[in-house]
Amino acid sequence: MRIRIVDAFTDRPFSGNPAGVVLLDAFPDDTWLRNVAREVNLSETAFAHPLPEGGEADWALRWFTPATEVDMCGHATLATAHVLRETGRATGPVRFAARCGLLGATAHEDGTVTLDFPTSALTPVKAPDGLAEALGAPVLSVHDTAAHIGDLVVEVADEATVRGIAPDLAALAGLAERGTIVTAAAEDPARGYDFVSRGFFPAVGIDEDPVTGSAHTALAPFWSARLGRTELTGLQGGARTGLVRTSLHGERTLLTGHAVTVIEGELRA
Repeated sequence: MRIRIVDAFTDRPFSGNPAGVVLLDAFPDDTWLRNVAREVNLSETAFAHPLPEGGEADWALRWFTPATEVDMCGHATLATAHVLRETGRATGPVRFAARCGLLGATAHEDGTVTLDFPTSALTPVKAPDGLAEALGAPVLSVHDTAAHIGDLVVEVADEATVRGIAPDLAALAGLAERGTIVTAAAEDPARGYDFVSRGFFPAVGIDEDPVTGSAHTALAPFWSARLGRTELTGLQGGARTGLVRTSLHGERTLLTGHAVTVIEGELRA
């Protein structure tokens, strides 16, 4: 069977967020899926297989980090939709059945893919003890998304602070169910983005995720409320970066980005 590595939320190789993609006829046992994800050793590897016609979804989709299965993943979903389009396995909108519910993906003529994801509810909370120390930066506000993606959205002073974060990952691992998203408004929106973020997920085996699509289901309502617009663009990442266009529609959030296949090979295991 074929395996592909796709850089998501970018139109250039070696940027954005890389994901493994494996298209199957059916899901084998979980041990095999976990072993493949560990072998690929990226933040997520996506596994998908087609479903019978006439149902509410077209493909079943699961995502694994090297350490665990996750409930929601944006960049590996975008990567999967890109592979389906690139291989001709899908020519129109695709509906995925996943652990977090029904997800949609629509490919466009300009090469972008738009994902239709549930919006994550934000609950203002007191900063957990040790959070500022773990980040090495003062914290302006904290919102919890435990009911949806399990991240803490942490607002800091400015873009320079986000870019300079060098967290104590061991300390962060015990503070959030899934991860910590550090964010701030863009220093200069004329550069093509409205807010910046970085995502740290040591609790699920990922020190830093370059571009986390699912986190933008929380970042979109967070920044839309502050900036007064429902359509925004976020820049995420440290050493690798990518752009996510967000469009807030109540209980659903649309995430749009490019993707590019950088490796294709034969999986023989």
